[in-house]
Amino acid sequence: MSRPRMNGCNGTLPAAFRLRSMGSVHMSGTSIQTRRGQATIFSIFTLGPGMLLLGMAAAYMASAALPPVPVPPQNPITEEKRVLGKILFWDEQLSTSNVVSCGTCHVPNRAGADNRIARNSGNDNVLNTPDDILGSAGVIRSDVNNNYLRDAKFALNPQITGRAANSLFVSAYAIDTFWDGRARSQFVDPETNQVVIPAGGALESQAVGPPVNSVEMAHDAMDWSRLTTKLASVRPLDLATDIPPDVASALADRPSYPELFRRAFGDPQISARRIAFAIATYERTLIADQTPFDAFRAGVPGAMTPNQVNGFNQFQNHNCNACHSLAGDLFTDNSFRNIGLRPVNEDLGRQIVTGNPADRGKFKVPSLRNVGLKLTFMHNGQFQTLQDVLAFYARAPGAPPQFPDNRDPLMNTIVPLPPNEAAQIQDFIQNALTDPRVAAQSFPFNKPTLFVDRPQDRATLLGGGVAGSGGVMPRIIVQAPSMIGNMNYRVGLDASLGGSSAMLALSSNPPVNGRITPQTLLGPVASSGTGAGTGTATLHWPLTPGTVSPGQVLYAQWIVTDPGAPSSQALSNVARIPFFCGSYGCPPACNPDVNGDGASNGFDVMCQELAVGGDFSCYVLPDADFNGDGAVNGLDVLAVEEAVGGQCP
Repeated sequence: MSRPRMNGCNGTLPAAFRLRSMGSVHMSGTSIQTRRGQATIFSIFTLGPGMLLLGMAAAYMASAALPPVPVPPQNPITEEKRVLGKILFWDEQLSTSNVVSCGTCHVPNRAGADNRIARNSGNDNVLNTPDDILGSAGVIRSDVNNNYLRDAKFALNPQITGRAANSLFVSAYAIDTFWDGRARSQFVDPETNQVVIPAGGALESQAVGPPVNSVEMAHDAMDWSRLTTKLASVRPLDLATDIPPDVASALADRPSYPELFRRAFGDPQISARRIAFAIATYERTLIADQTPFDAFRAGVPGAMTPNQVNGFNQFQNHNCNACHSLAGDLFTDNSFRNIGLRPVNEDLGRQIVTGNPADRGKFKVPSLRNVGLKLTFMHNGQFQTLQDVLAFYARAPGAPPQFPDNRDPLMNTIVPLPPNEAAQIQDFIQNALTDPRVAAQSFPFNKPTLFVDRPQDRATLLGGGVAGSGGVMPRIIVQAPSMIGNMNYRVGLDASLGGSSAMLALSSNPPVNGRITPQTLLGPVASSGTGAGTGTATLHWPLTPGTVSPGQVLYAQWIVTDPGAPSSQALSNVARIPFFCGSYGCPPACNPDVNGDGASNGFDVMCQELAVGGDFSCYVLPDADFNGDGAVNGLDVLAVEEAVGGQCP
């Protein structure tokens, strides 16, 4: 049964879009005047019946504490572009694995950083040693054809990034972004190599990195042509539930990605530049400027507690603001500094970007806004409490040592903190700099529920199996979303005999004594590698509508031909796979209405012909391979013609 996935709108102005904490408001012409300052309104947009949404500045930028958000003239903010950016930011389909979105590693109630702690063994490749990095879990490594590929460090487990995910909520003010500043102010279109934004485009530069990064979101050798083609054929945010109201309104008429790009940019072309423009626009609206400190700055009595006021004073007395600057109340000067956290040979930081030895071991000074919500601190996630951070800076007894190579001289100006002053500074940083909207994930910091956050829709491993050569038990990999219509669904095999043949057995009945009784066999596939336990393989199983049903559960187990196993058959553990419909509902088993206009006719044939030629502007089905033969070509046009005539392929 198809489940409703989108939150509807009741025809009133959503509370998320109302001005907050602004005192009296007077609207006149193209600006909003308040007692706290002035903000420019870019325009007024109608997103649905009875819903009139105030322009960008009224919704996001009215603030006395923080300076106006810098916006490059080449990428002006519009509501259509913002909402497209929000959809892209949270869509797991932007990754080749369909399990990682931008928002997977940048969760609002963790200050826009990661809510997961994943351990990277660092340069020594030994876990739980001092050079370990608490980074973000990305994708399982896969080759250019999206087949699982054993990684030398992570094997067939999710790869872990080499640095912790940084917060994005103050990044709109940075000249260069990322810990090392490699996302430069000058934005260069990665498809054309043309300079699109001469200055002020760091967010755009950052946005085009992760989608084609083979650790974070992509398979090896992923390029923008493949990614934009994929987006043209999937249904926006189809893997998510609990869609936020502003996004639900934009998706109410079930638009395709080409249609969303047309609304934002004037035509349906999907490109790296436009993806970057949309995501950067969304990020420029995530301004966390409603903290107790902001209210304190605005003169609100009692906005900060006396203890927090004392902490703010001690913050300045102990020179914390030398780097976490009060200029603009950003709590960062956006500089790059080496604080002596780790030996520079572990990570050269800024030097990798500039080539300047004087930059060795330097990393961006992060903003302290909302830092109290984070789980880890520093570029390598070394500390897990603010108390540990303060102890490190003050060189308190028992704190980790500071490494002197190229350490910033400012570190010598920080003196030991008395316990009461350290506690006051921590109270100020942790509580007075936290925006309650961020902590509660309320607009504009709200988010959908992702596939990876829904255990009921994810496959689970049940154990069982029979060991093969060398006593090694084959392992099944069922990470991909089993969403009906997911044409990129795949099941992996690990630790089999290298060079062996394997079949994927399926059954609707649970296993007995670690085995299933096969009702269906898929394959065979040949495993790579040589020798016991080295084999890997991938079965690509497009979940074409009609092959499985919503709510159906299948049990899967690999059967591997292996002379070293009993009866020459090794068995993997068993996986339980539930099948579900996306937020758009399950696509019909045979739907010749490929352009989504509600009718099946010659226009659908013409639309299929355009898709075969690479133009997906009118195509709304999950995949342009209409006949399911693994290719998009003239045979799909013929299949649509037959379906329009009543004969399904």
